[in-house]
Amino acid sequence: PVPRPLGRVLIAVYNGVRGFVYFVRRVFIAEPMFRAMCTRVGRNVHTGIFVHWVLGDGEILVGDDTTFDGRSGVHFGARFSDRPRLSVGNRTYIGHACAFTVATDISIGDDVYVASGVRFFDSPGHPIDPALRLAKQPPSPEQIRPVRVGNNVWIGTEAIIMPGVTIGDGSVVAARAIVTSDVPPYTLVGGMPARVIRALETLGQDRAEAVALATEGAS
Repeated sequence: PVPRPLGRVLIAVYNGVRGFVYFVRRVFIAEPMFRAMCTRVGRNVHTGIFVHWVLGDGEILVGDDTTFDGRSGVHFGARFSDRPRLSVGNRTYIGHACAFTVATDISIGDDVYVASGVRFFDSPGHPIDPALRLAKQPPSPEQIRPVRVGNNVWIGTEAIIMPGVTIGDGSVVAARAIVTSDVPPYTLVGGMPARVIRALETLGQDRAEAVALATEGAS
């Protein structure tokens, strides 16, 4: 076995080398490439060490002091809009392995926390009609509906935000919730499909329960 003092030295050296490599990957590779992918990018925008995956032609608008951590994917579908758009506000955090399917417009506000693995869709991807689906047709225009996330929203790990949903300011979406309808402001929702659990303005002593629901499995 490695003597404890030597082990501490080896760990310190390893962490130092890893930190330097990660710094180089983030500052000289991942962040410049992400900025090049954006139509408009604000000040002090950061990424993790990975290059995000952007497929298709569309606009990415990012505000100030925002972080796109880890590796996420943006899939633009230009069939329904010449320039589909993903916009993210100021001081917002996007966690690892999030996915955005953008046919027309997905908008995320200021001071939003999006945990790892969250999926956003403004298009179902395929038509509901079985005959149209068999014929490999796209979804109908009525199925394409923008997604709106307000300010100071917290979305838990692996939640799914479906087409046409608006999430009001100050709300919390619990981990793994499937949100199919609008969320009122300052409301905690959870479940499959998501339902209103309670108003956050009346949590009081139960605030810890809201935090536990939203952080279950979060990274």
